[in-house]
Amino acid sequence: MNNRWLGRRQLLWYLGLGVGSTTLSCALKKDLIPTSSSDNISIPTPAKNSNSPTVENVAASPTGKSLPEFQGISQWLNSAPLKIADLKGKVVLVQFWTFSCINCKRTLPYIVRWHQQYADRGLKIIGVHTPEFPFERDANNVKKALKEHQITYPVALDNEFKTWAAYQNEYWPHLFLADRQGIWRYDHIGEGAYEETEQTIRKLLG
Repeated sequence: MNNRWLGRRQLLWYLGLGVGSTTLSCALKKDLIPTSSSDNISIPTPAKNSNSPTVENVAASPTGKSLPEFQGISQWLNSAPLKIADLKGKVVLVQFWTFSCINCKRTLPYIVRWHQQYADRGLKIIGVHTPEFPFERDANNVKKALKEHQITYPVALDNEFKTWAAYQNEYWPHLFLADRQGIWRYDHIGEGAYEETEQTIRKLLG
């Protein structure tokens, strides 16, 4: 396995919120993510950092602000194009993911269940699919993943990383949760904290 492959698949450890748990995230810094529309995507090897990021010191959340607008979306799946203004009155969960990331795959059953359980009560889940590899840019491959994981909520294809940048995101998976007024109230990076996230959803639903 060459260094380029290792660099592209480098995973960053951080501490989970569960008792005694440690989780592994498919995390890459946003400044290492290509923004070109070219299919020749190359992600350079991140510099090593001896200080593993933790929930407390990584991706500090500017909660209390409005959710950023969706930007540069090439295609919407399971939905007509949406804007943040269309979601007012809903509790909104924005999910950054990519279908071949193992950590994203492990979170999907929870996201799908929350959609099934809380959509009628006012929860609106938006999956923002931002690719890590060229084959993840293909809409047909994303559609296969939606079918495989029984995803019926809206999914936006963020192939140019513009919504990723608007949210100042750096990680797969990453959840952002906003109240019915569109104000960002909570976020979580990586796997875990499912009970805490669901409790926050229930609280915002009222």
